[in-house]
Amino acid sequence: MHKIRLALAALCVLVHASAHGEVEDGIAAYDRGNYAAALREFRPLAEKGDARAQNGMGILCMEGRGVPKNVAAAILWFRKSAEQNYPGAQLNLGIAYSRGSGVARNDAAAAGWYLKAAEQGQAEAQYHLGAAYAAGKGVARNDAQAFKWFRLAAEQGHVLAQHSLGNAYLMGRGASRDDAEAAKWYRLAAEQGNASSQFNLAQMYVSGRGVTRSEAAAARWYRKAAEQGDAEAQFSLGVLYQDGRGVPRDNAEALQWYRKSAQQDDRDAQNNLGLMYANGTGVAKDEREAVKWYRLAAEQGSAQAQHNLGLMYLHGRGVAKNVAEAKKWLRMAADQGHAGARESLRRLSAR
Repeated sequence: MHKIRLALAALCVLVHASAHGEVEDGIAAYDRGNYAAALREFRPLAEKGDARAQNGMGILCMEGRGVPKNVAAAILWFRKSAEQNYPGAQLNLGIAYSRGSGVARNDAAAAGWYLKAAEQGQAEAQYHLGAAYAAGKGVARNDAQAFKWFRLAAEQGHVLAQHSLGNAYLMGRGASRDDAEAAKWYRLAAEQGNASSQFNLAQMYVSGRGVTRSEAAAARWYRKAAEQGDAEAQFSLGVLYQDGRGVPRDNAEALQWYRKSAQQDDRDAQNNLGLMYANGTGVAKDEREAVKWYRLAAEQGSAQAQHNLGLMYLHGRGVAKNVAEAKKWLRMAADQGHAGARESLRRLSAR
């Protein structure tokens, strides 16, 4: 139904522990942005073998906070901590291997470290391990294992795992397809602000999959994603405003959302923006501007835009009349099965 977005996690994770002491003082200083104080707390403890302090030193070295950036030193500290079975360092070492940061990139090694942390309940590691199984990175692809680890992380509130679990239920990967469960997990992620889940949940409200169909609810979730810059949500919200579905009909508002999406290269939004300029809908009629947006969409392969651009050339609207150029664009649309373009070409050949 929609893209699966696996957003990049933070490179380093500083795991907060419930115990008290100097390590916690270092973590508190780090959280305040006082990296020099964090260094003063972490270094002596790390040199004495404290695993959490070693992880903290790794983070400071990796990020260049309180000390000059030194990726090699960061890896040494992470490894010392990870070998003491500290899950935060195991996760950080896994991320380093997955990205080739301070070590040769090695997806199998990354998965191995994720597993060690995941088995200790570390949610971020569980998510990364699930993503590795879903993509077959460093491990054989296994949808059931991906589902297992996504679920464990999702149940701890991990937003990307919740989104991924929604995708798994929606597509029946690793579990039986279940639209209601998909909607449930998308909602949990959407309520945490995940734009992809907000978009997917809106899509489910439009179609009535797993939820009671409601275009008003769809509009609310599209708006949340659109306001975060999601181009597909911006386009979809524009469609609802133009059609008056779930929101009052408002062509000016539709134009605004189409423009935001079109400026992010969404070809459907570019085509619709071209139509609004061509017809003077919600904006002063401007056929040259229409041609501009049609062309951008057509060059991205939109059959509808190719057809529209062909007609503009055929009739000399917004561009100099050019039958050869018209035929070129109409043929491109027709080759994609566009019925209107085929009919236009048939009429041209009959002349």
